[in-house]
Amino acid sequence: MAKKAFFIKRLNDHVQYLKKMDAVIKGESDFQATSHRDCKLGLWLYNEGAAEVATMANSKAKNVFDSLLEPHERFHVLGYRALEKKQAGDETEANALITELHVLSTTLINKLLELDRMV
Repeated sequence: MAKKAFFIKRLNDHVQYLKKMDAVIKGESDFQATSHRDCKLGLWLYNEGAAEVATMANSKAKNVFDSLLEPHERFHVLGYRALEKKQAGDETEANALITELHVLSTTLINKLLELDRMV
């Protein structure tokens, strides 16, 4: 069963991934993006996450959990596109996509915080 601060740990996994993406776009890292199923958050979402959320007393938790899936996948698609643009030398588009990634990240963070409040 999920414990207090459990979702904060998942949120931290996400934030660390975003920091790595930022570093690549700034030319400070050679981090390679992963799929939405292979990052730390994705490994949890597509494995034990649903079962853990199902044990929560709050009946809305499953809906919030389910609402994480699509924006999380989109986050990774945008990340791949940003890295492709960076590799192609299109700094303007890479930066625009990273900005979009940050906006989408806020959505994911808010959902994880909502789940944390439900524990």
